[in-house]
Amino acid sequence: MASANGKNRNRRPRPRGLIAAYGFVLTLTAVFAVGVFGIAGGAGNMAPRGAAASLALPPSPVSPSKPSGSLSLPPRPSVPPVFRVLPDVDRADLVETTTDGQRLPKISASGWMPWMAYARRFKPEGPPARVGLLMINLGADETLMTRAIDGLPGEVSLAFLPGTPDLPRWLLRARKHGHESYLMLPVDDPGSPAERGIKPIEKSVDDAENLRRLRSVMARGEGYVGLVIPPPGLLSTSRRIGRALVQEIAGRGLGLVEINPGAGVSPNYRLATELGVGYARSSGVVDYSLGDQDIEANLDRLVEWVGHSAPDHPPRHAFVVMQPDAAAIDVVAAWRERLVRQKTVSLIPIIGHFECSDACLARARLQPAQLQP
Repeated sequence: MASANGKNRNRRPRPRGLIAAYGFVLTLTAVFAVGVFGIAGGAGNMAPRGAAASLALPPSPVSPSKPSGSLSLPPRPSVPPVFRVLPDVDRADLVETTTDGQRLPKISASGWMPWMAYARRFKPEGPPARVGLLMINLGADETLMTRAIDGLPGEVSLAFLPGTPDLPRWLLRARKHGHESYLMLPVDDPGSPAERGIKPIEKSVDDAENLRRLRSVMARGEGYVGLVIPPPGLLSTSRRIGRALVQEIAGRGLGLVEINPGAGVSPNYRLATELGVGYARSSGVVDYSLGDQDIEANLDRLVEWVGHSAPDHPPRHAFVVMQPDAAAIDVVAAWRERLVRQKTVSLIPIIGHFECSDACLARARLQPAQLQP
């Protein structure tokens, strides 16, 4: 979305990839045309409601000896959970405990990948034009983090700093409020937030050390979809570093989100396509320092661009990122209610903006259930 100086306000995001996010989703929806779409999340404590209930009637006062009857009520509509509920064996198999005690995400023996297992479900029957919001760098301020988790609509995805104290508890809280979660990848670049106790990815160290640092980040919590690469810098300029990291991310079945609203094809996108990684790239950054009215105006411009369609073009989709800010949280909550009333554009989690190339789909098909509602 537009930056503070307004240079990017009219730039149109470019569709990328062999299979764009909307194409991926619509293909799956055509196969599973009923219910709520779910490339979605891991274990949860929510489950669909059970079978029809019955109401026992008391004995008739006229004929006491007549057996009592029952009146069957119509079945309650089944409401799928926001996150997928996996069998215990699959849920447990999404975590690897290493010899040094780290708990790392992994692809289960049956083929489940964390980036699909932990994603939030959304309804495919809504407006085909789709927007998304990702709030990044949560964790430095506990008050703001609490407000974001509790106050933002569940469709808004959240990305946490890996150094967040008691991160597993916050990831669980976000999930209970319906938010799809990610971890920020700490990179030694100007402008990236420094985190106590977390060593960033650096150009000055070898690949083995950077992989140790990446795994240390991955082990900070469970139930997240993937990693978020901060704005262009080290990983966009060093193919050597990027390849080693994306290979590890691919091997563990995680998704990759890149904050890179610039033009051109990103090296990380090429690696994700080659290695079969689910990939999403932001189309802009909403700067909270602009003020409430400008934040809302930026969001409205996003909706306007996405909602503009033509008969010979597929529906558009795009998502933006924003920093944690109390006023921005209130603006987003009000904006979402207005969006629902308009019924022209769908607000969906970031999973709905992912691209899954041929190599990515080939990996997903090893566990067909992750392509089902």
